[in-house]
Amino acid sequence: QVQLVESGGGSVQAGGSLRLSCAASGYTYSTYCMGWFRQAPGKEREGVAAIYTGGGSTYYADSVKGRFTISQDNAKNTLYLQMNSLKPEDTAMYYCAARSSTMGWVLRAASYPYWGQGTQVTVSS
Repeated sequence: QVQLVESGGGSVQAGGSLRLSCAASGYTYSTYCMGWFRQAPGKEREGVAAIYTGGGSTYYADSVKGRFTISQDNAKNTLYLQMNSLKPEDTAMYYCAARSSTMGWVLRAASYPYWGQGTQVTVSS
């Protein structure tokens, strides 16, 4: 089992920045890939960014490329999401997720068995 706890959400004006953190505990050595997902009211959960914890390869949704950066601190077992140039459409609950499997697209929510409780990000115009 892997436990995930997100933090860093909040309210910000358009154009502002936030950094989300995700602290992982438990069987973190088995984690192969971690990602950030978001879900706005009435919408499906969508993949935002993902990283292979071993090699460090990163993947981004087209909607956040050039604005968001995913990173990790293996010594602290912590995942980050730096969000710059935020837009009102970025408003959502943001979730951290982890998986041990190599199967499935890294930005597909259904491929992740471990989830945090989420942290709210609100961007006002």
